[in-house]
Amino acid sequence: MGVIYILWLRELKRYTRSRAQMIASLGQPVLYLLALGFGMGPVYAQAGHGSYLQFLAPGVIGMTVLFSSIFSGMGLLWDRQFGFLKETLVAPVPRFLIMAGRTLGGATVAICQGLLVTIVCVISGFRPVNLAMVPVGMLFVVLIAVVFAALGTTIGSVLKDMQGFQMTMNFLVMPIFFLSGALFPLNNLPKVLGWITAVDPLAYGIDGMRSALLNLPHFGPTIDGIVLVCVALLFLSLGAYSFSKIEV
Repeated sequence: MGVIYILWLRELKRYTRSRAQMIASLGQPVLYLLALGFGMGPVYAQAGHGSYLQFLAPGVIGMTVLFSSIFSGMGLLWDRQFGFLKETLVAPVPRFLIMAGRTLGGATVAICQGLLVTIVCVISGFRPVNLAMVPVGMLFVVLIAVVFAALGTTIGSVLKDMQGFQMTMNFLVMPIFFLSGALFPLNNLPKVLGWITAVDPLAYGIDGMRSALLNLPHFGPTIDGIVLVCVALLFLSLGAYSFSKIEV
């Protein structure tokens, strides 16, 4: 367990040392929140759906956690390139613990960024309908972070260069985000698009947040939680297997 704690702490320090990174991580979420939340707000209101800012805020929080957690796998490639990974892998500890520590570290960083964006959303005018359900909403933030940090670690374990990682991430991240319902309701979609969104893990995380914070469920919070836990276990298992195959 000491290895998990050390690697978790290392990932957290890597993030908190750079104030510029912390500030820059808020740029894209704030742009989405302000440009879309206020820009599309009148159109959304005229359609009789209320405040678009309210609807959009959980999607922006989920987007932030997705980007931060899945790109944490890039740190694995940096460590491989500069030799730190080799020093870690030769330690007399199970590789699963090393993988778990890195994944939890990346997930923690993503959760911190998600909390920062949540504060920005509240300042911008977002208000949960039931404050007692806020911890449940944050639980879904944690699940999203673990799922995609494990996916990032899995991909980072398989690939060997930065260019391949960035191309793979760009190929995965944008469809995962845009097909999750972060920007639009999942109700009354065409059948094909509905099937695609139903296999997107982020869709269940954002729906879970909307269920808890806004009482606007689509799949339902129970289904959301079960799916995210199962996907997290799947990605952690794949990550552990891929990590165990890394050659020193």
